[in-house]
Amino acid sequence: MTTSPAASFSPAHIREFMKHHYRHFNAATVVDAAQGWVDHLKAGGQMFLTMAGAMSTAELGVSLAEMIRQGKVSAITCTGANLEEDVYNLVAHKHYKRVPDYRSLSAEDEVDLYKAGFNRVTDTCIPEDQALRVIEDHMHKLWSSAEKDGRRYFPHEYFYQLLLSGVLKNNYQIDPAHSWLLAAAEKNLPMFVPGWEDSTNGNMYVGAVISGVLRGYSGLRGGLEYMQTLAEWYTERQKTTDIGFFQIGGGIAGDFPICVVPMLVQDLERDVKKWAYFCQISDSTTSYGSYSGATPNEKITWGKLEVKGPKYIIESDATIVAPLIFLYVLAD
Repeated sequence: MTTSPAASFSPAHIREFMKHHYRHFNAATVVDAAQGWVDHLKAGGQMFLTMAGAMSTAELGVSLAEMIRQGKVSAITCTGANLEEDVYNLVAHKHYKRVPDYRSLSAEDEVDLYKAGFNRVTDTCIPEDQALRVIEDHMHKLWSSAEKDGRRYFPHEYFYQLLLSGVLKNNYQIDPAHSWLLAAAEKNLPMFVPGWEDSTNGNMYVGAVISGVLRGYSGLRGGLEYMQTLAEWYTERQKTTDIGFFQIGGGIAGDFPICVVPMLVQDLERDVKKWAYFCQISDSTTSYGSYSGATPNEKITWGKLEVKGPKYIIESDATIVAPLIFLYVLAD
């Protein structure tokens, strides 16, 4: 088994620290949500995790990868950015540039970063040549091969193929145990990536078609097929277990998969269980028409959640909160 990157930080000690110090308000909700996850798994449930934002560039894999390896997460929905940026970090980490004073950058400073080949995500700059362009060559080969053979794959399946082929091993610049996508590929974890075209690799695929590297889009499966695959996965899995929903951020990563339940019930008239646990880490304030800031009870009216069952909203920064919750759960 791969040595856990979290092993040097005893999950049991982290759990006790949280239970002792996080007693009220938002902090208490963090403990409640983490313990709810533990209780859900102990009762035989499984957890579905969604990731928006730039969690991969935030290196959430340091804790999430071990959650995957230990079976604490049963499926993932993420944005196309999170899918690719975990691999960028894996092969180009030493070339990343951190800008702690990013709030003070002028427009001219941003131009300098651009000219130097950096794409900034808050305080972290991703190197264009060492990350994006290195992966692009490998993806072109996978896409072209699938097109030639008449095969079609989902975006995450291409990344699984890339990582499992071993072609990138000599390029690893971090401990591979810190890559959540590698951990997912090794377990062939069910994954759903809606709106993948809104990502750098999605743009690259279109560019490859326009430039003639690819003949068209025949080798790619997309968002509607992802929903069908998710519907099939959920229908079968809920027969034998309760499925929880742990959401990091908002947007399509969370809204897309949670809708599978009302789709199954209302459009297909299937008798399926609703999500049995719900937690969202979000810094989006509750406001009129904001899905990302909507309270859990609003989801009851859409047929996504039951009246009963644990529901949590943690109004905080996911880069701070999620690793704490993961380590709390890993203490079991």
